[in-house]
Amino acid sequence: MIQDPPRTERGPGSALGLHRVLEPAGVLPQAAWRLDADPAIWPDEVRVAVDRLNLDAASYRQLRESTGGSAAAMRGAVLDIVAGRGKMQNPVTGSGGMLTGRVDEAGPASPLGLAAGDRIATLVSLSLTPLALTDGLARWDGQSEQVPCAGHAILFGRSIAAVLPADLPPALALAVLDVCGAPALTERVVRAEVARSGLAGSDLAGSDLDSAGPARQAGPVVAILGAGGKSGSLSAAAARRAGAGTIIGVVPAEAEAAAVRRAGLADQVVIADARDPVALAGAVRSAGGPAAVTVVCVDVPGCEGGTVLATAPGGTVIFFSMATSFSAAALGAEGVAADVTMLIGNGYVPGHAELALDLIRSEPGVRALFEARLTEAG
Repeated sequence: MIQDPPRTERGPGSALGLHRVLEPAGVLPQAAWRLDADPAIWPDEVRVAVDRLNLDAASYRQLRESTGGSAAAMRGAVLDIVAGRGKMQNPVTGSGGMLTGRVDEAGPASPLGLAAGDRIATLVSLSLTPLALTDGLARWDGQSEQVPCAGHAILFGRSIAAVLPADLPPALALAVLDVCGAPALTERVVRAEVARSGLAGSDLAGSDLDSAGPARQAGPVVAILGAGGKSGSLSAAAARRAGAGTIIGVVPAEAEAAAVRRAGLADQVVIADARDPVALAGAVRSAGGPAAVTVVCVDVPGCEGGTVLATAPGGTVIFFSMATSFSAAALGAEGVAADVTMLIGNGYVPGHAELALDLIRSEPGVRALFEARLTEAG
């Protein structure tokens, strides 16, 4: 356990973490260039002994590509970021990830309901979490988004954390909680679309509503870009529960397509480069689209145009990828006169952790995909 250095009594900190911002002054911790990761806590803070980081997919890809993928280079890149910024925020993607650890100390005024010894996962981004690493990341081989480590992190009064469930392996729970905002928002949007249209996926199940194309069930068509990934697979399962009629899974390669088919997550699985707007839109249409709801869960840039074209007039696009250019999405939609609503998945929906954990427990296909990814990375 870290021992606090001698200090004078501190008054209440900012629940938003403003007192931890070193530069520039007057911004929130996520927008700050540098944070104060001093282990001495304010009365409403919590200090966590960190044992694992989970880098978000866009940041991990960028680090791997920019360093050539060598373990030493990737370790050095992450250590430099954390040492220089007091947090893990990739300066290229602006994103971070999340962490697991054990609560060292909870301040007497902390509203998070955590106690010393609790094993937790944070549900706020590393891009706004004060962090210090002490082990040089010696146990990380650079081959996985999950980074074994030692150090400490600070949670503010407005932070969010979940006690890790006892019935799931910690690595699996971390992988699920890392993306739990995606299925929760997908479920909300699809459920609203079902209510608006007045048809649920179970209505007229199996009927062929479009004799010119693939068989479709009543209810909205939902397209998941990146259906073989963590957020994509959970979002597909959440869409099904919410009443989606036809789920179209879009993946970049046959290996992922086969995995999604085995998992039973989609009615139609298509292989397409999401960066090719015409090819992507054509693939979704050939599978029963355009989609009433399109969920973007890919970790590469340049998918905005095709996503808009694959979505029906009056439909909704949910962007969960940190590689998304929101100006490209907005201006691209304007440029093709597309009447679509575009949502930014912000990672938080009330009850998101519980929903995602329930999906991983109850959907064997989703769990199999997660476990295969963890095995490959391990």
